[in-house]
Amino acid sequence: MSIQLINIGFGNIVSANRIISIVSPESAPIKRIIQDARDRNMLIDATYGRRTRAVIVADSDHVILSAVQPETVAQRLTVKEDNNDDS
Repeated sequence: MSIQLINIGFGNIVSANRIISIVSPESAPIKRIIQDARDRNMLIDATYGRRTRAVIVADSDHVILSAVQPETVAQRLTVKEDNNDDS
């Protein structure tokens, strides 16, 4: 199993193998997940002060905030997987 990395914006990179979900931050349950992660010191803010557009939940219970749209992150993930299938 090789390590796959994915760019989540502004030069920030996360391990694609550890991602559980990529969701929009608009709903109340996701806002509660963000606040809970902040309280537990498990929140990683990779927005560089910009508006949060994607919330990435990792298998380590870390919650990562990104300023890139969820669709864009997901597209980068699928393109990365397609490139690995070719090799």
